[in-house]
Amino acid sequence: MSSSSALTILSNCTVFPDQKSTMGDLKLSISDLNMLLSHYIQKGCLFTTPLISSDTLITHLINSLSSTLSLFPPLAGRFITDADGYVFVSCNDAGADFIHASAVDLTVADLLSPIDVPQHLFKQLFPFHRKISHSAHSSPVMAIQVTDLADGIFIGCAVSHAVVDGTSLWNFFNTFADVSRGVTRASNIPDFRRESMLISKVPLRLPEGELTVTFNADEPLRERIFSFSRQAIQNLKAEVNNRESSREAVELSGKLSNDAQHKTVTSKEAISRNVTFETTEISSFQSLCALTWKCVTRARCLEGSKTTTFRMAVNIRHRLDPKLSDRYFGNAIQSVATCSSACEVESRDLRWIAEQLNKSVKAYDSAVVRRAVENWEREPKCFELGNHDGATVQMGSSPRFPMYDNDFGWGRPLAVRSGGANKFDGKISAFPGKDGGGAVDLEMVLAPQTMARLECDPEFMLYVSSYPRHVLES
Repeated sequence: MSSSSALTILSNCTVFPDQKSTMGDLKLSISDLNMLLSHYIQKGCLFTTPLISSDTLITHLINSLSSTLSLFPPLAGRFITDADGYVFVSCNDAGADFIHASAVDLTVADLLSPIDVPQHLFKQLFPFHRKISHSAHSSPVMAIQVTDLADGIFIGCAVSHAVVDGTSLWNFFNTFADVSRGVTRASNIPDFRRESMLISKVPLRLPEGELTVTFNADEPLRERIFSFSRQAIQNLKAEVNNRESSREAVELSGKLSNDAQHKTVTSKEAISRNVTFETTEISSFQSLCALTWKCVTRARCLEGSKTTTFRMAVNIRHRLDPKLSDRYFGNAIQSVATCSSACEVESRDLRWIAEQLNKSVKAYDSAVVRRAVENWEREPKCFELGNHDGATVQMGSSPRFPMYDNDFGWGRPLAVRSGGANKFDGKISAFPGKDGGGAVDLEMVLAPQTMARLECDPEFMLYVSSYPRHVLES
């Protein structure tokens, strides 16, 4: 598709729930309020062309969306702010937007073959480009766009980030697909209860004037998908968990347990060799995060004393006491930060870096969440997305999200992609690999010079699968 080719909007309508909502106003939690100044989330799936007419397909998807909205009333609602400053989703059945578009000059290969993600093309496939989440006061909370391609179809979803996180979004999207296919799953029914510590009595006061995101959305960037096969991830995890000192610790631990008379001497030996007996099993994903942090930091050519931060969006549903349901609807995420000097991140081995990430995530329990809530209540404000110091890496999304577990009736997705929302230097999103089994795709957004250096980093590229991926064979 040439840069001059235009997408054609064939129809645009409002889809209403097929059953009247009985749900009252849903108060936004602290985690929801944090995202009011972010862009709408934009996620979508690329499919082969269904073997039915376009008109029949669109009517079917509109009816399926209508039924699905009855299960997710907030997505058909609008924001309201009461006299005290509290923000709610009014489940008023105002409806969601549904756009049918055509881009018949655009092929699947146009979208998937380039090394860099062709964001100038993808941004046309999503509604609400750069819409601020707070806009749901006057705009639909959600919009769906279905675009006919030359040899495929793209279903793009945009939804206010102050209403859903990734867990809730993919529960909706997959439920939408199930309904389209005529399947009902009780396990997908969302939990709308608002009974946790995340529901604050302190209102958020936003700055007056035009509301904008907290980063420069127009800075020059490159975006690539780096694929890591199951075997590459296993090799990386083995590398992180089997450094020499770990093997020494195991040997010395066995020596202690089998030879009591050498206990004192061996303990001194262990101390002198700086070996710990308790080794932590580092997960595959934390191993990949460690590799990414190290190699991106190196590619940025930072001063050694510069503090670099790795931020990871963590699902806190099971970290709270009492726990929230897996199906809790809304945002239940917080940002876990791990900091170190650029010199340490570049010079230390992957095991050490992964251990720092592991400690930060493990320590993020209910007490830490409560302290974060208390800090927010002392100074209520939205989370500031972005890389304001030039040394931050922000990992979002998750390879555990069931992004490929949707079938609208003509097969699973060929690929999952995002739009231009919330993109800045250092923003990374983790997707499961198309074929599952532990493979991971990283959608990486970096400054052009940083991306160029990363592509030449032998340590990073050692684990990257060959590119482009042969997704078109599916």
